[in-house]
Amino acid sequence: MKSTTNLKNNILSVICYLYMLLFTYAAISKILDFQNFKVQIGQSPLLSAFAGSVSWLVPLVELVIVIMFLFTRFRLTALFASFSLMVMFTAYIFIILNYSSFIPCSCGGILEKLGWKEHLVFNIVFITLSIIGIRIERNAAATELLISKPRNLIIILSLLTVSGTGIIVGLFLVSENITHYHNKLTRRFQHFPAVKSKEADLKLNSYYIAGIDQNKIYLGNTTAQLLITILDSSLQQKTQYQIKLDRKDLSFKSVKIKVAAPYFYVYDGSVPCVFKGNIKDWKAKLVKKGGEYFSLVEPLDSTTMVVRAQKHGSGESIMATLNLRDTTKTLLNPAILQKQRDGLFDTDGHMMYSKQLSRIIYLYAYRNQYTVADRNLTIDYRGNTIDTISRANLNIVNIKSLNQKKLDKQPLIVNKESAVFNNLLYVNSGIPGLYENIKVWKQASIIDVYDLSRNSYLLSFYIYNENGKKMKNFIILESVLYALIDNRIVRYDLGKAITKNYQSNNRL
Repeated sequence: MKSTTNLKNNILSVICYLYMLLFTYAAISKILDFQNFKVQIGQSPLLSAFAGSVSWLVPLVELVIVIMFLFTRFRLTALFASFSLMVMFTAYIFIILNYSSFIPCSCGGILEKLGWKEHLVFNIVFITLSIIGIRIERNAAATELLISKPRNLIIILSLLTVSGTGIIVGLFLVSENITHYHNKLTRRFQHFPAVKSKEADLKLNSYYIAGIDQNKIYLGNTTAQLLITILDSSLQQKTQYQIKLDRKDLSFKSVKIKVAAPYFYVYDGSVPCVFKGNIKDWKAKLVKKGGEYFSLVEPLDSTTMVVRAQKHGSGESIMATLNLRDTTKTLLNPAILQKQRDGLFDTDGHMMYSKQLSRIIYLYAYRNQYTVADRNLTIDYRGNTIDTISRANLNIVNIKSLNQKKLDKQPLIVNKESAVFNNLLYVNSGIPGLYENIKVWKQASIIDVYDLSRNSYLLSFYIYNENGKKMKNFIILESVLYALIDNRIVRYDLGKAITKNYQSNNRL
């Protein structure tokens, strides 16, 4: 009898020492590398919205439990607390594996080398040990304790399991809602959502992406404004054509090319004029001349394009659609671009068209907002990117001698570049997140992905620098991303974490 009691006491001691070792090491590891731990919590799809409080609360609770184990009178309480904490950790892992939108990197410290499934088994083992310890401690305790009866012990453990799991589920649901819809700058980085597959040296860094189709990438050149360069999808074959215009007597200042196969467009909004041609011969005819000056152009189909124009007098930006068959048919909607200060600089941004959704998307450069509208410029909704800058941070000065408005310093760019395919909006953000490594931020460009059909944020991924230079611009075609980085063009293959979110019915 005595030997059995000694064996149970030894087992209890081993269990207590194991928990003390586990929690001490885990807590100290988190404290010594607190910034990294905080980043890991910030990247968690369950806890990202609460990273600030959870990152210090977890090691604090672990240390408190260790201290309770040091005193015999609190040992039973420490075992119950250990059971509850391990149940919460296990529920967290179970949700990550089965219900999370993506699986983040595993935590550091003592379990850094374990995968999520091994981590789950590890936790279940320690939950079992805590139950064994509670039973041994209960048998040695006074009989008047509530848990002295097996039925009561089962009820208490069940309640702790349900409540602990409920807390994790609640945090998950609230964090999901905040991260997706409430504009918190906490990004979610998926494992290998975009993998670099091909690249080519263009020799020059003056190229820009003019368009794309199933087999070709079309590049314009800012120094040779009527030269079009065509690459195949493997980036191996390259051909070049000199675009021929039927009018050369216009005072061009900054000619741009836009390809929407089988047609291409040459425009200069400072004239203003638009040429249209077919990629079969790269010859273009003048289809529009005169009217409002414009700075952005996006073809909707062979006869219609949307432009960002300037109002007469005020110079404020306004969205309009042009009919290239009848240039007198111009549709305006002043409500799309929302003025905050001057209506020109503060409404600067990126204009895109999703052919699959038949929707125009306008993304502001200096604030966290985008607008989705149909082909008639009727607004569907206004959405937000995940950063927190809702007003453009600009210093605008009036130069009276030139009768011009200018920015007196470099503005804070929120959304640097963008692309759209089907229902997914890809944004190259200019704002680092709260829990992101600044060193990595300097070595790569971050792409945030949004689902336009749900008006929500999905995930983020990196496009790494080439030759120490960040990505200049990019374009998406289904499961492929092409990026111009310095004098190189790089192809990334997008994984299922992204492509599974494309809509099949192509309706907003």
